[in-house]
Amino acid sequence: MKKEIRAKLLKRRKELTTYEVLKKSNEVIANLKKLNEFKNAKKIACYISFNNEVYTHGLIKEYINKKEVLVPFIDREKKEIKLACIKSWKELEQGAYGILEPKKEALRIRDYSHIDVILVPGIAFDLRGYRIGYGKGYFDKFLAKINGYKIGLAYDFQVLDEIPADEHDVKMDAIVTEKRIIKL
Repeated sequence: MKKEIRAKLLKRRKELTTYEVLKKSNEVIANLKKLNEFKNAKKIACYISFNNEVYTHGLIKEYINKKEVLVPFIDREKKEIKLACIKSWKELEQGAYGILEPKKEALRIRDYSHIDVILVPGIAFDLRGYRIGYGKGYFDKFLAKINGYKIGLAYDFQVLDEIPADEHDVKMDAIVTEKRIIKL
């Protein structure tokens, strides 16, 4: 079931034009900025978007000097996601799976307990707060260690009434789309 949902929504997301991605993403980010949890956060962890995900590059660039911005990267040896604090967009380079991540010389690794808010990507979310990712399990293991407020960023078509959830799946505290803010 998850596989079918993943395939269907990835196809739909892939069909978005660059204009649609940027327009919808700007609306998602505008809604995100309305959330007190985000406004009041001093330390935010934010995925670096790729592959037509809700576009976060502008958000990261905007807040890099206003808040402590942490971005995920994959520790290939331990096969886990870690967080690094970035001070400039220039500290990033293409890493695993073609996703931007901090250069080795810019790795300022931070503890998970440092996070007030984490912005989470997903292929699908549901109204209970569950998400479907790419299916590798990296992000769920990572999210399980985080106590901060978890906000899923998605296009409205990615939010379904209910998706299958496993024991290890981590719920979001909120989901923000271009049309609505769903507090859970």
